[in-house]
Amino acid sequence: MTTDQLSPDTTMNAITEAVMLGRAGDIETARTRLLELWSEIGTAGDALHRCSLAHYLADLYDDPARALAWDIRALDAADTLGDDRAQQYHASLQVAGFYPSLHLNLADNYRRLGSWGAAAEQLASARKHLSALPDDAYGAMIRTALDEVSTAIAQRSTDRRPSAPGPQS
Repeated sequence: MTTDQLSPDTTMNAITEAVMLGRAGDIETARTRLLELWSEIGTAGDALHRCSLAHYLADLYDDPARALAWDIRALDAADTLGDDRAQQYHASLQVAGFYPSLHLNLADNYRRLGSWGAAAEQLASARKHLSALPDDAYGAMIRTALDEVSTAIAQRSTDRRPSAPGPQS
């Protein structure tokens, strides 16, 4: 969802900068910056900011319960987000395209917590939204991750997926 270009949206730029720090391995600084931004945005702030921040902050927690809390916030924010707002940030964005990843993350967290029924429900929700994904590398990555989570659910595995984003424990 992020781009490498700076936008006039300073909050999205700050979120992107923190995400890049996390991807470069500076998990603590990235998490601190995102939590500070969350305090500024607030629980009723801009839905795109809340969705993006919570989605990426969840990836910075290896603990599936902590990640789950942020992934639920991301999904809640997406449910209040319209395409018009998303497209103010980037013209290609459609909120429907967010749902496969958001539900995938919830499924993976529930699976890691051993909540098999909830994981399967979220996996089904992710699959229901697959048609909104582009037929590109991002879409392929999400589809592959869904297959990995499905296999892990069937095997009753709570192990972290090697391809999952975020810190490795």
